Amino acid sequence: MKRDFKNMNMLQVFVSYFKPHKKLFLLDMTCALAISLIDLAFPYISRWCMYTLLPGKLWKTFWIVMAIVFVAYLFRSYFTYIIAYWGHTFGIRVEADIRRDLFGHIQKLGFDYFDNNRTGQLMSRLTADLFDITELAHHGPEDVFISAVTIVGSLVIMFSIQWRLAIVIALMLPVFMLVVWRCRRSMSEASLKLKQTTAEINADIESGLSGIKTAKAFANESREFKKFNKSNDTFKTSKRQFHKAMGRFNAVMEFFMCILSVAVIAVGGALIMKGQLNIIDLITFSLYVTTFVTPVRKLSNFAELFANGTAGLHRFIELMKTEPDLVDAEDAEDLTDVRGDIDVDHVSFAYTGDHDVLNDVTLHIREGETLALVGSSGGGKTTLSQLIPRFYDVTDGTVYIDGKDVRSVTQESLHRNIGVVQQDVFLFADSIAENIRYGRLDATEDEIVEAAKMAEIYDDIMDMPDGFDTNAGERGQLLSGGQKQRISIARIFLKNPPVLILDEATSALDSVTEAKIQETFDQLSVGRTTIVIAHRLSTVRNADRIAVIEHGEIIELGTHDELVEKNGVYAELEKTQELK
Repeated sequence: MKRDFKNMNMLQVFVSYFKPHKKLFLLDMTCALAISLIDLAFPYISRWCMYTLLPGKLWKTFWIVMAIVFVAYLFRSYFTYIIAYWGHTFGIRVEADIRRDLFGHIQKLGFDYFDNNRTGQLMSRLTADLFDITELAHHGPEDVFISAVTIVGSLVIMFSIQWRLAIVIALMLPVFMLVVWRCRRSMSEASLKLKQTTAEINADIESGLSGIKTAKAFANESREFKKFNKSNDTFKTSKRQFHKAMGRFNAVMEFFMCILSVAVIAVGGALIMKGQLNIIDLITFSLYVTTFVTPVRKLSNFAELFANGTAGLHRFIELMKTEPDLVDAEDAEDLTDVRGDIDVDHVSFAYTGDHDVLNDVTLHIREGETLALVGSSGGGKTTLSQLIPRFYDVTDGTVYIDGKDVRSVTQESLHRNIGVVQQDVFLFADSIAENIRYGRLDATEDEIVEAAKMAEIYDDIMDMPDGFDTNAGERGQLLSGGQKQRISIARIFLKNPPVLILDEATSALDSVTEAKIQETFDQLSVGRTTIVIAHRLSTVRNADRIAVIEHGEIIELGTHDELVEKNGVYAELEKTQELK
């Protein structure tokens, strides 16, 4: 179901997630109505017994009525079970749908979004925030419905018994509701601030846990603990504000509940003195006031649920309204039959818009050519390579593949035809086989084995306890840097794309293994366009051409021999590395 988050209000978004599960929702509401009706009936039945059955000594009828009441309360218990089980099931299904949509939306956001947002904050939005929405989805409508039916029903019956006493209660309720509303607003504001703070704390914790090995290596555990304590103290402060708001609400509610009983006894006593009310009706009124306790307490819980749930819903909708900077054009077509002819036409790029990382770069990479990008760190090599698969959009100029602007084709087809091996390797907490299969999900076991052999990682895998079924660990932490790098290379061998981008792909390897994989890369590069980014010039000497990038510009371009003969920046880099 498509939702227009920009034009739908919060309530419309919330209710739209109920529709796929409306049967469970109706079951929940039906049971809630049945419970309310049973609660309303008991004081009235008690009054009838005291007025008619007991004075008339209709014992048989009295016990039959009591038996019916007993059975009704058995049903009430069963309805409570249904609400507790199926109601929470309904809430969980709503939460699962929201989380599905949120994760799907996050996947559509561009690299720039993840450059500026921390993983821990996104985790908080996918977990803690959505739990509060679940509680609101389940308990919110149910609590409001039960409370409304019970309170309105009680007032109607009380007015039919003694309107003077009933009107006193009816006048007190709006005052209570007004105070509740004011308290709810302060709770909502405190809850939203708390969620924002919690997200920041989660991000700090995620960062601290991810870097715990580094902290230990530098004996900086005490510094990390101080940073954690600072975040934890901030959390305590924000939590304190929320609890203050909740405390004010609970204090008002308890006062109201006590004063309501006092008002019934005081006004009821005055009416008895005037002969306008009898003891039986006063007892009935007291029973209905007691009946008020459950819905009022539900309203109390609802105020907290509403505050937390709407804060979570607000943050959910806020993220869903965040549009990805990179979107497919409406008439975007799939990139097929890729030859690998790449043109970078007067391209400039800036991450922040203030300082160009690339400045008017023009480069033609021929079909099947191997082009190496070299130069000092920060010169723009990786940035240029990331513009080709459109991980970012150019600020000025155009990037073409086979004569097609990369902005005119679908991103999925673009990424399907370009293989990227990055220096910073990410492995999933799964088996080595599945990490390699990530290159092509329909690959067979034999193809995975062949890819591992080509990446010079097969022997290492077979020496592991479970072979290809060995778990790589979180982010591949159970493997060495070189092993992780070679598994990522095996992925690309398996993917077998027409365009290859190797960004320091062999940086974590020893010279012997690097030489072996370099031979395999040379074989893989035959017949396909390959862009190699490297600091070690020894790995790019066989490239068809080498481009030297400094300060966002291509300052030299040619073969290894041509650039050495030119005796410019490349020749200087070559001499420097030979001295090492």
